[in-house]
Amino acid sequence: MIRHRAAQNQMSSKPPVKLKIGFLLAKNFTLNAFSLFVDTLRLGSDQGDNSGRIACDWSVMSSTNHFITSSSGVQVVPTTLLKPATDFTYLVVVGGRLNEDEVLDGEVLRYLKTAFESNVPIIGLCTGSFVLASAGVLRGKRACVSWLHHREFREKFPEISVSSHELFVEDGNVITCAGGSSAADLAAFLLNRHIGEYAERNALEILQISRRRDAKEMQTRNPLGRAADDKRVELALLIMEQHVEDLLEIEDIAAQTGLSRRQLERSFRARLGVSPSAAYLTMRLDSANRLVRTTSVSLSEVAVMTGFENSSHFIRKFRERFGSPPATVRKMLKLGNQAIQQPVSALTSAEDDY
Repeated sequence: MIRHRAAQNQMSSKPPVKLKIGFLLAKNFTLNAFSLFVDTLRLGSDQGDNSGRIACDWSVMSSTNHFITSSSGVQVVPTTLLKPATDFTYLVVVGGRLNEDEVLDGEVLRYLKTAFESNVPIIGLCTGSFVLASAGVLRGKRACVSWLHHREFREKFPEISVSSHELFVEDGNVITCAGGSSAADLAAFLLNRHIGEYAERNALEILQISRRRDAKEMQTRNPLGRAADDKRVELALLIMEQHVEDLLEIEDIAAQTGLSRRQLERSFRARLGVSPSAAYLTMRLDSANRLVRTTSVSLSEVAVMTGFENSSHFIRKFRERFGSPPATVRKMLKLGNQAIQQPVSALTSAEDDY
């Protein structure tokens, strides 16, 4: 009897789970985003590296018991069939490749929509933002996607406000995260919120991460291949990259960075040695070069897709940067000649037009 009571007391003294996550993995999901997120939870749930599910718990759910294959080919077996969404603190949808027709089956999508209607907090990790948008979860909300998928998201969901320079965005009961290493930042943020700073610190120290980045810190990206070492210049470059076709005025770009045009001009010249207009033109021409080399899109379409008003202007600027007109580059590639590869200069210096 004494032993029985002692066991009961021990069970009743066990601290309750404070953070419970239900994972929904898309077809060809991104393994690193999932593994970083769940391992940060694991390390924050216990002391040291003991992996006890003391403060956190998680389940990988599916409508079937079939293996779910990641984009790298590694397979994960669901730990449970779909549980009531209200059992969880958050549901996390881990996205994957965008060239799939049905990334979640109909039953899981219905489950997700019902969870949203029940006000269960939902997270879209990596391209999980696309899944949430398709399911109507992001209607009227602001979303975050990786810079890599900014154009695709804008084209597919033009009615949704999207950021591609922040690490993650929380809007009401929905969080969207760019993915990659920012998955660990988001998981650490949730550890801090629901468990405490000690849980976040334990996880990050074991993961060899010096600090958690805040949601509004910039995604890692260097469109020109040269470090600017100035957050406002880097933000301006990201904005330019996201508006290669629908060009913005330099004044508008400067305003989005919190600077005047004159201040932005000075910063660009100090950090990159060129004006914002010249950097913008370089970025557009580099994008055009990729389209010329890797697609069969007509040259007139390439011109439009990279913000040039007419083909003659595009061809002239392309020749100035790469030494040959785009038609010649395409012809030489068809002949198997890879000689035309490098631009004439690292950064276009023309100031007269962009």
